[in-house]
Amino acid sequence: METPCTLQDAIVYFSDADRAFAYAVNFRWPNGLVSCPRCGSEKHSFVKTRRIWFCYDCNKQFSLKVGTIFEDSALSLDKWMMVMWMLANCKNGVSSYEIARSTGITQKSARFMLHRIREAMKNSNAPKLGSNEGGEVEVDEAYVGAKVKNMHHKRKLKIQNELSKIPAWKNTTRYAGKTAIMGMFDRDSREVRAKVVPNTRRETLQTEILNGIHFGSRIYSDQAVGYDSLKANYVHETVNHADEYVRGQVHTNCLENFWSLTKRNLAGTYVAVEPFHLDRYLDEQMFRFNNRQNKTDSQRFTKVLSQVAGRRLTYANLTGTGSATSH
Repeated sequence: METPCTLQDAIVYFSDADRAFAYAVNFRWPNGLVSCPRCGSEKHSFVKTRRIWFCYDCNKQFSLKVGTIFEDSALSLDKWMMVMWMLANCKNGVSSYEIARSTGITQKSARFMLHRIREAMKNSNAPKLGSNEGGEVEVDEAYVGAKVKNMHHKRKLKIQNELSKIPAWKNTTRYAGKTAIMGMFDRDSREVRAKVVPNTRRETLQTEILNGIHFGSRIYSDQAVGYDSLKANYVHETVNHADEYVRGQVHTNCLENFWSLTKRNLAGTYVAVEPFHLDRYLDEQMFRFNNRQNKTDSQRFTKVLSQVAGRRLTYANLTGTGSATSH
């Protein structure tokens, strides 16, 4: 099937509703066998005028959007395709206000749409990094958020009140009011893993390392105390940032590059991100970073589109009023 190469091509290509529908169906059911997302049956009939199917086994109708990030969305596929293309390829991201102006929808709808696409960008089955033969992995942590001293008095009091409720031994980070992020970069695959962590204590950081990196890998980090005692399972080398940043192959500069891109993205495009949603923005940044080399805009777009099925994000879950919430 023909694939557009640029954003302009994509807008023109997907402006045809039938063509956009056929393109999405091809990625939803790549083997050509349409199955009911509720019962899995392949016994159905297609209602062409409404672009829906009727399942003979469960006696229910279903559309292309059921069981995907598009479910219960009244927005047409041409808008979804354009926004998906932009989010997958705009290096600095794209704000909900810009999407609202470009598509003619409300900012609230644009924000919800962007978060649903970030859900499709998530790499849920990411393999462990490194290798038993000494694969090189960089490990580091970063802190995201405004300085408390620069905040409005009311917000400053709110943060100070929240921090006062946390026991001293469970303190979130050494930077008051900031959110801690932990990252790992595999030098062989050139891929990064990053997530929000509740604190930067030794047990928290080393649990993430044990769960995310193969035993026997060669780990490079700074001299933070949270990374000591790793030599029992890994070849661990450190660099003292007080004296140097690089010593041969021992450095964390690749991961520092990812932190730089992430922080510029958050500060320049999204401006104010609550810790509750930060993992979703990390998913977006990781997707672009991990697919930056030897990939065209079209390939990044099709990869996101191929991951829309089996994922669902409701507004209740997004806002924290549902049963499943973010970290």
